[in-house]
Amino acid sequence: MQENSTIQSQFLDFGFKDEINKGILNAGFKIPSPIQAKAIPIIKEGRDLVAQANTGTGKTAAFGLPAMDKIAGLKGVGLLVITPTRELASQVADELYNLGKYAGVKTVTLYGGSSYARQLDLIKRGANVVVATPGRLKDLLSSGRLKDFNPEIVVLDEADEMLDMGFLEDIKDIFSYLPKNRQTVLCSATMPKPIRVLADKILDNPATVSIVDKDNATNKDIEQSYYVIEEKERTDALVRLIDHSNPDKAIIFCRMKIEVDRLADTLISRGYDAKGLHGDMDQRARDEVIKNFRNSRVNILVATDVAARGLDIKGVTHVFNYHIPFDPESYVHRVGRTGRAGEKGEAITLIAPMEFKELLRIQKSMGAPIKLKTIPTSFDLQEKELNDLNSEIVKTDIKNEAGIILSNLQEENDIGEIALKAISLLLSKHSSKGPEHIGFSEKEAKRLLEKFKNSSGKSKNQRGRRDGRSRSRNSRNKSRSRKR
Repeated sequence: MQENSTIQSQFLDFGFKDEINKGILNAGFKIPSPIQAKAIPIIKEGRDLVAQANTGTGKTAAFGLPAMDKIAGLKGVGLLVITPTRELASQVADELYNLGKYAGVKTVTLYGGSSYARQLDLIKRGANVVVATPGRLKDLLSSGRLKDFNPEIVVLDEADEMLDMGFLEDIKDIFSYLPKNRQTVLCSATMPKPIRVLADKILDNPATVSIVDKDNATNKDIEQSYYVIEEKERTDALVRLIDHSNPDKAIIFCRMKIEVDRLADTLISRGYDAKGLHGDMDQRARDEVIKNFRNSRVNILVATDVAARGLDIKGVTHVFNYHIPFDPESYVHRVGRTGRAGEKGEAITLIAPMEFKELLRIQKSMGAPIKLKTIPTSFDLQEKELNDLNSEIVKTDIKNEAGIILSNLQEENDIGEIALKAISLLLSKHSSKGPEHIGFSEKEAKRLLEKFKNSSGKSKNQRGRRDGRSRSRNSRNKSRSRKR
């Protein structure tokens, strides 16, 4: 086909049907990502696969393209994809539809909060691909409402997130209802022991591909930094860093729902285009927030970990950790929301001295550099805003109306005075907020961190000595008892 000639030869080498290649062309794909280059040939062979890759690396196309190429033209559900959240289910279904629509592929999403009857009716009408969350899928399978359900290919997507969200037992139950002679693909950013055990149970002699650097579980395109602050400075520090970094699109992670609401309200009151996202919101409200964030009508999303699980939104330039997460896996998932599809990203974490333990645990687990930085002063911010304003003025195209306004003003004002007043008007909209200094200096932060490390080491040694003395006393007491 003439259209196929514009697709890079690497995709043509996979030997997909023309209709699938048209979907690839329409999606704007140019060359396969590393996970696609490794996974697609294996899936085309019909082998089971464990694919380890960070989010945003093209996993959906990696399993979706060969699967849809295989089932295109067949009747009934040929591909089942299980995802941890409703949001991810919708995203995956949309992407698979866009890639497979020229091959006649139809997708259906199954998740809670929507009509059982409508979802089942869409499957009966000839859906080829079902994308489902564990709860709704298990419910439909165990109740017998999904009849003659025999997908040829089953994909467990974001398996480690399923584990974090407590779906492991549901997944095991679901696989007891699925055909034994299926092809199975398991995708996961990390491979904790329970996921490895699950893989051994549900996959048959799988191939394994990984594009995750063992010494660095996060994307190398993401610049990671942390700032040491006092607890009471947390919100001021966040606002200062947002103003200084000026993100195109950012996600701020909080630990609690109440914190999301409070922080989102604070940012909105200060003039930022922000919205909150958490599990207590109804599905319609959540969908609306995500849609507005995806379309850049909102550029700051304040969210809990659970609410933001699996979100694949392009153009997220910054991730802010309002609090550092408790475990390395959560940190990897949060940071993975930026720096996607080869783009650069920045991950910023606020840390109070009481959180040094979590910082050290994450640094040790990842082996990745998280740089210590200091929060810009209000003077630093003002200087940056002046430079940005200078560049903005130079680059701005002159509108016709500007000439009319200038002519009117020149009747009673000197042109130099007009320019100064116009610049002053612009500066008033760029006024820096908050105190002059926020957080600890680099020297103070390093001193506090070393003090924490030393005190932790002493406390371990003291415990060891106490344990040794206890064991010695116990041994002596046992010896005396035997002598008696």
